[in-house]
Amino acid sequence: MTGETQFSGQGLSALFLNCSLKRSDQQSHTQLLMDNAITIMEANGVAAQSLRLADYDIAPGVQPDMRDHGWDADDWPAIQEKVLAADILVLGTPIWLGDKSSICTRAIERLYGYSGETNARGQYVYYGRTAGCIITGNEDGIKHCAMNMLYSLQHLGYVVPPQADAGWIGEAGPGPSYGDDGKVGLDNDFTRRNTTFMAWNLMHMAAMLKQAGGYPTPGNQKDAWEAGIHFDHPNPEYR
Repeated sequence: MTGETQFSGQGLSALFLNCSLKRSDQQSHTQLLMDNAITIMEANGVAAQSLRLADYDIAPGVQPDMRDHGWDADDWPAIQEKVLAADILVLGTPIWLGDKSSICTRAIERLYGYSGETNARGQYVYYGRTAGCIITGNEDGIKHCAMNMLYSLQHLGYVVPPQADAGWIGEAGPGPSYGDDGKVGLDNDFTRRNTTFMAWNLMHMAAMLKQAGGYPTPGNQKDAWEAGIHFDHPNPEYR
C-alpha cells in the first residue's frame, strides 16, 4: 500500500475556529495541532481559513445578531457568514476543568442561533456540511469534549464522518502542553494518525456531499413538515 490517492479537494473550503482563551498574539497549543489538519487539507486543494475567536467581541446569546437584543457590539454575524460559506467546520478547544473552553461553548451557542433557518431545499441551514473537532490539554477529557462537541454539531445539522475528532493530552496535572519546547507531543503517533484520519474523512465526506448537491431529500424539510407533509409518518392513534 503506497497511500497514494486520486482525491482532489479543489472547490472545497474549510473553516477552523480556534476556541483557545488566548488571543492570536499568544502561542496556542490548539492552533499548533489544528495547523497539522490545515496543512493536510491545503496539500489536497482545500481552501482553509483559521480564526482565533478570542480576537473577536462575541456577545452571549442564541440569536443571530445580539445587537438586536441590547448588545452594543457583536462580531458573530460576520463569523457566521464564513461558517455558511465553508463546506467543512472544525472546532478546536483546549481542555479546562475536564471540559471544552467557555469560548467553545459560546461558539456552539451562536451556531445554534442560526439552526432554525433553512437552505434552498427547505432543510435546516447546516445540512450538506461536515464537521469535526480538535482538542488539546494536559489533563483528561479529550473524548468527553469530543462527545459533547460532535453531538452538538450533528444536532444542528452537520454531518459528522467517522473518527472526526483528534487530540493530545500530556500527563495529568500541571506540565507541558502540545508543542512546548518545539517537541512535546509532536511525535505522538496516536495523535498524528487521528489528526490525519480526521482531516481526510472530513474531506471525503465534504466531497461526497458536494458531488451529491447537498444532503438528500425528502423526509427532512422543515417547511414541508409545517405545511402538513409528514413523509410517511403514521397518523396518531387519537385522531
